[in-house]
Amino acid sequence: MRFRIPRAWGALFLIGLLAGTATTAGATATTSKSTVQRSSGTARSKSAATRRHRTRRPPPGGVYARSAIILDPATGQVLFEKNSESAAPIASITKLMTAMVFLEQKPDLERVVEVTRDEMDGAGHTRLRRHEMVSLGDLLHMSLMCSDNCATRVLARESGLEPDDFIARMNKKASELGMTDSRFVEFTGLDQRNVSTAADVARMLHAAADMDLIHEISTTQHYDFRSASMRRHMVVNTNRLLYNHRIEIVGGKTGFISEAGYCVATWIRTQGHDLIAVVLGAPTNATRFADVMRLVEKTSSMSFAQTQP
Repeated sequence: MRFRIPRAWGALFLIGLLAGTATTAGATATTSKSTVQRSSGTARSKSAATRRHRTRRPPPGGVYARSAIILDPATGQVLFEKNSESAAPIASITKLMTAMVFLEQKPDLERVVEVTRDEMDGAGHTRLRRHEMVSLGDLLHMSLMCSDNCATRVLARESGLEPDDFIARMNKKASELGMTDSRFVEFTGLDQRNVSTAADVARMLHAAADMDLIHEISTTQHYDFRSASMRRHMVVNTNRLLYNHRIEIVGGKTGFISEAGYCVATWIRTQGHDLIAVVLGAPTNATRFADVMRLVEKTSSMSFAQTQP
C-alpha cells in the first residue's frame, strides 16, 4: 500500500528544510567572518607589536641624546662622539665646577652653617629647612649626590668669595682646563645660560674625579647624617649607574632642566679599562643611562683591543 503525504505537510517539510539550510549557511558565514576578524585583529596586534619593537631600537650610532662622547681618560683618545663640540645647557653637571672651586678655598668641612631664605628662594625641591644648621661637608654631599640647589648655594656663600668672584673663578677654572666652549653664570645649573659641550664636560669630570673628596662623594650610593638640630637626612645618589654591578664608577654627576634635557657625565671602569662617558640632552631619565651603557659596551672592546701588543 502506498502512503501519500498531505500537501500541507509537504509544504511544511520543504520550508523546514530550506530554513535549516539557511541557518547552516548563516552559521558558516558567521564563523568565517569571526575567523577573518580574529585573523585581522591578530595581524593588527602583530603590526602594532612590530612598530613598538621598532621604536625601542636605538637610532643610528646608538644614542638618543643630542650630544655625547666616550673617551679614554689615559690617552684622551675619542672612541665615539656625536655633536660633542656643540654647546648646550648642562644643568646640575655645573655642580662639579662649583665643588672644585669651593674645595680650592680650603674650607673647614666640619664647620656648621645656617641655611637662610636667600638660598632657599627659587632653589626648587630641597630637604633643607630655613634656619637649619648643617656642616659644610654634609652640604657638599647633598650638592653632588642629589643635586640639592639650596645646599649648593650655601656652599658658594660660605666659600669666602663674593658671588661674582666665585663665578669668575668658575670660568677661569674652565679656561685652565681647556673648556673653550663653556660658560657659567651661576652655581647650580638652574640657569640655562650655564653651557658647555660634551667634550668640555669630559675634561671637567676628569679634573673633578681626580680630587679625592669629589671622587669619594660622587661614588657614594647612600649618605645619612643629622643636622645640628638632630634632624635626620637620607641622601640617595641620582647616578643609577652606581647600582650596576657590571661596572665600577670612578666619578660622575647627573643633571636636568627642561632646556637641557637629561644629562649625565660619568667615569666608568670596566674590564680593567677606564672610560669617560658624557651624554647631554637625552629625552628621558632612563634613556641617558641606557645611552651610556650601549656606548660603553660598544667602545670598551675597541679600547681593550687597542691596548693589546
